[in-house]
Amino acid sequence: MAAWFSRHSTSQPASGRSRPWRRFLGEVAFPSVVIGVAVIVVRQLGGLEAVEIGMYDRFIRWRPDEGLDNRLLVVGVSETDLQTLNEYPLTDGTVADLLTELETYEPRAIALDIGRDIPQGDEAGREQLRQVMEESDRIISACLLSSALQPGAAPAPGADPEDQVGFADFPQDEGGVVRRSTLVSVPVPPPENWPNRHVCNNPERQPVSLSFASAMKYLEAEGIEPQPTPYDEIQLGDTILFPVFDGQYGGYQNTEAVDYQLMLNYRSATDAVRQVTLTEVMNGEVNPDWIRDRIVMIGYTSIVAGDFLSTPYLSGQEGVRGMPGVVVHAQSTSQILSAVLNQRPLIWALPPLLEWIWIVLWAGIGSVLVTYIRRTWLFLLLGAVALGFCWGLPYLLFLQGGWIPIVPPTVALGLAMAGVSILQRAKQGGYTQAIFDQLKDQLKVRMEKDAEQERQSHHVDYLEDLVQRARSIRQQRSGEVPDDSPATTATVASSDSFASPPATAPLDSETQTQDLYEQIKAQVEKDMEQDKKTATASKTAARQQQIQELLEKARNARRGTP
Repeated sequence: MAAWFSRHSTSQPASGRSRPWRRFLGEVAFPSVVIGVAVIVVRQLGGLEAVEIGMYDRFIRWRPDEGLDNRLLVVGVSETDLQTLNEYPLTDGTVADLLTELETYEPRAIALDIGRDIPQGDEAGREQLRQVMEESDRIISACLLSSALQPGAAPAPGADPEDQVGFADFPQDEGGVVRRSTLVSVPVPPPENWPNRHVCNNPERQPVSLSFASAMKYLEAEGIEPQPTPYDEIQLGDTILFPVFDGQYGGYQNTEAVDYQLMLNYRSATDAVRQVTLTEVMNGEVNPDWIRDRIVMIGYTSIVAGDFLSTPYLSGQEGVRGMPGVVVHAQSTSQILSAVLNQRPLIWALPPLLEWIWIVLWAGIGSVLVTYIRRTWLFLLLGAVALGFCWGLPYLLFLQGGWIPIVPPTVALGLAMAGVSILQRAKQGGYTQAIFDQLKDQLKVRMEKDAEQERQSHHVDYLEDLVQRARSIRQQRSGEVPDDSPATTATVASSDSFASPPATAPLDSETQTQDLYEQIKAQVEKDMEQDKKTATASKTAARQQQIQELLEKARNARRGTP
């Protein structure tokens, strides 16, 4: 890090200006990549997922309503209907009467989003319902898929498992919010001793959803049949339904999808489809054109039934947080029909690599603004334009079905502008170079200290050597060591190189030898003391010079002097 500070400090080459490409690399490219990668890592770990999903919901709410899809009609079983009939749940006989009445209007499909796995009412009503299901090729009965927590629920009696069954399950995100729909799934095996086996808990079958089955019934009359593609997609006419599989998709870092899912492209919070009540249908108060050649979906809209789902909208109807499940099914069906027949876009996302490039690009934009825009008013103006573009472009693309990251680029833009600005202020104030010089000086002081310790150790060894030589001389005079021994000769020769008495002075007594030893010792101690004073004075002067140089560098940096 110190080396990087040194290369990009305020010190300039001889020409007085740094090369543009070096400035771009040091102040734009390098910080942009570092900040962009940091944001990407946080995002991949799920740190921004909740905020990104929240922004997705806002985009759903900010879009203009697309109005009614007249190809669908919802027959809602309201609280008034339940009070009028004085029954809940609806009996099999009541459901059979409603289906028979709707059949007279010749709709293309009738989707029954009411559970009929357990008989309701008398046996006659149950048999009537079975007969209606067996005689009609328009009715689709809902079931529930088995899972690790529950064994699923069977469709209505008499329903053909190949053509008259669709599961009513939706994948739910945290908080129970429905943002995706499932087209095809594989049930989880129920417990081995579970008595009721059906198409929606058979792991060897691949049932389709209620909305997808209803859409296919409608499209059959248009001559459109689903076809597989080489990439495990479903093609209807010229439209390919590209799935959301397990892994990253848009703001999801892990969708945990194990079946064929689509992002649910809602039409409206309250006016996606026309709604009538059961009582209105049975009393003949519904315009026949609303039913004929349409898809009719039947389900509870009463609060007592509790069949409400959380959606990106804050409320599906006044006073109720959520949307009736049958209306969500209608929105999912409308999405498929609109994509195939009206080229209404599905919600798509970029591959992860392109999203990463998009994030780093915005970090680069922030670095460029801070590095090259010096006028405050222009910087604020361009910063506002950049932020508006960062939000505006993803929103415009979202209107066309594109889910482009908005939160990570915004974070990268802000961090780049703040980080590069702080770095440049530090450089302009001379603090970066001062920190580097201080670190260098500390290292130099440490090296000088080690050298001083080594020099003192050398003096100590030198003194000890003298003591040994003097002791050898005394031993020679006392007759302990022969005069012609190599040790004595070497000792005398060596001692002569350190002492400075007259060459002719005899060493014929122990007193003279002791005097020589004391002279040498005194001289050495004097030399060591002098060396210590000289080193201390030199070190103090060098330190003062370094401090003056640092202050001068800081002064020049503030004045802009190279």
